[in-house]
Amino acid sequence: MHGKLLPLAGLYLVQGLPYGLQSGLLPMLLRAGGLSLTRVGLAKVLYAPWLFKLVWAPLVDTRGSPRAWLTLSTAALGLVCGLLAALPPVEAGKGGLPVTVVGLLLLLNLGAAVQDVALDTLAVQLLEPAELGPGNTVQVVAYKLGAVLAGGGLLALVPTLSWPLLFLLLAATYWLAAALVWAAPALQQLPGPAPSEPPHTLHLLRDLVAVSGTLWTAGFVLTYKLGEQGASSLFPLLLLDRGFSTPELGLWNGVGTMASSIAGSSLGGALLARHWQLLPLLRSVLRFRLGGLACQTALLFYLDTLGARLGPGSVVRGAALLSLCLQHFLGGLVTTATFTLMMRCSQLAPSAMQATHYSLLATLELLGKLLLGTLAGALADSLGLPLCFSLFLALSATPMVYLGLAPSTLA
Repeated sequence: MHGKLLPLAGLYLVQGLPYGLQSGLLPMLLRAGGLSLTRVGLAKVLYAPWLFKLVWAPLVDTRGSPRAWLTLSTAALGLVCGLLAALPPVEAGKGGLPVTVVGLLLLLNLGAAVQDVALDTLAVQLLEPAELGPGNTVQVVAYKLGAVLAGGGLLALVPTLSWPLLFLLLAATYWLAAALVWAAPALQQLPGPAPSEPPHTLHLLRDLVAVSGTLWTAGFVLTYKLGEQGASSLFPLLLLDRGFSTPELGLWNGVGTMASSIAGSSLGGALLARHWQLLPLLRSVLRFRLGGLACQTALLFYLDTLGARLGPGSVVRGAALLSLCLQHFLGGLVTTATFTLMMRCSQLAPSAMQATHYSLLATLELLGKLLLGTLAGALADSLGLPLCFSLFLALSATPMVYLGLAPSTLA
């Protein structure tokens, strides 16, 4: 099994680099270059290619092998980073990104999204049912480590390395990964699909939803993160308003929460590797997550009612930080179990459409997370924080009820 997990770990780590680059490194560089906060926020439009993975997923299923797609897409990411190294992020005297840089960043996301489809297809084909738990732990943990390295790690190197050198470093990393993909023995053993024409869109959707458990899984992945995502978007801002300094909060909400999330994901994989049943484990973790969010909501009610500030060394301050890290720990546990569920469902699909099937579920999972993450601020402004967090609590309870309707094919 280690012969499979090691290359998957390296590839998922590389896959996390573009996300960390654009969520951590790029906003800081753009802001330092003089862009307004509004324009920095609009840079999230560059994630658009990730929402259209279903367009090229059928090609990955029916043309060539996942190994070939993975090698080409990873090498293409290196090429795009090499081109970005030749361009400045912001033109001198202008308050925006050059069109060429915008185009290349869109290509970077397109390449990363194609790589994501190919890598998930490879993982679905490569892993045996008993290996799904450890495999998905590797997926989640390595991806998060890659995001941390590209976001926080490269950001720390900015004073030492210039923009061109940073992107040349990324380009070299991608080209090395592409060479390893092509040479890895475990990846050479997978047969390529028989050549066939990509199905018509309507026929494809009909075939996808016909796979046993798909409709139920689609509903679950679309809703399981709603309450958690809304709370995790707002709670750090509440701490900032109540007296936390920006550097201290950045440390806890960055390194602390990421370490907690990785620990939770690792524990989830360890439990699944010890043959814990997936659905009972998911049900237990969802209950713990609901309890953690209830404590966080009670803490918010206390702070909002008294208007208290979180002074250094206070018990409430410690409880707030513990709540912040605990929710990310439990969120990591839930994510690993859910991605295992998604992969188990996709393995029930015919091999010629497994990439497309998993891409459908992954796209819905992303949409669910973006929905509340985007609307959380507007909900807090219109409803107030106590009512808003009460809504998040209700949304977090919904997946527990929905889990009782899970089809037996996913047990």
